[in-house]
Amino acid sequence: MAVSLKGALLLLLTRLGAPVFGEVGDFGPCLRFFYKETPPKGVGGAWYQPICQRHMNQYHFASLYQCHRRVPFYSAYILTGGGKRPKSKWMYEPQLAFHGASPEMHRFPQQGTVDQNVVESQAVLQDYANSSYTKGHLNPSLHHQTPEDRKATFTLTNVVPQRAASNSGPWSQLEIEVRARMADYCEGPVYMVTGALPYLSERWMANRVAVPEYMWSAYCCPTYKSSLPDTLRPYFPTYAAVGRNDAQSGGEIVPVDPKAKPSVRGYNVRRMPLNTLETVLQQRLGFHVSLFHDQCLSGL
Repeated sequence: MAVSLKGALLLLLTRLGAPVFGEVGDFGPCLRFFYKETPPKGVGGAWYQPICQRHMNQYHFASLYQCHRRVPFYSAYILTGGGKRPKSKWMYEPQLAFHGASPEMHRFPQQGTVDQNVVESQAVLQDYANSSYTKGHLNPSLHHQTPEDRKATFTLTNVVPQRAASNSGPWSQLEIEVRARMADYCEGPVYMVTGALPYLSERWMANRVAVPEYMWSAYCCPTYKSSLPDTLRPYFPTYAAVGRNDAQSGGEIVPVDPKAKPSVRGYNVRRMPLNTLETVLQQRLGFHVSLFHDQCLSGL
């Protein structure tokens, strides 16, 4: 398919890391999804586009999108419970592709081709077709109570290429564990930030979409039960984790558990304090990232 002049310009801007057009680029309308209305500090710039994820005329969460990699760096949301996974109806972000587009995420067409501007600006379903990767949610639907919140997580600006053994194995267990712990002991909003780390030497799916070597996640629970058991006190008000997305990666960040079942061996998840995760991010990215204002220590 021939690339339009506008599409070619958008592709060039994306590859050079220049800002794209539209309302994408401002967390202002969705700051409530961040603790103290403060997005993570230390990461940003022209290659990273803030997206207030809007569906059915409501904002549901926020994502920092990496245009040059066609994956989110993180998604930030408030954990509200859980519910049944909805039928997958995948969507995309029109504002990454078109100047003045609607701020609502749109469903991919069931038939026909996707507009070339969309293809150039972000990941599309065809990128995942016949690949060895699943669509790994950063903001998972199982962390939300309402059907609208759960459906809104099914946008490709909220997913990364994730191995099935991680997605349905140790990483899924972590998501369930966090949801249960917060339901039992957290007494107010639970602020989540979940992201992915690329390889040092980048790897690509379909020669277009960056594949992460690790998944990471952190939560902030500013108020929690005073009756918290001593064994759980290290897990409040914050805790974090890093998960392997490559069974062949080295063990310097997340060691391999030799006793794990063969089906999930090499996809281990390492639980850790928040400052340890921030150190891992700094060592891998080359700059310091602060995920929560005042380390989530200043209360509501």
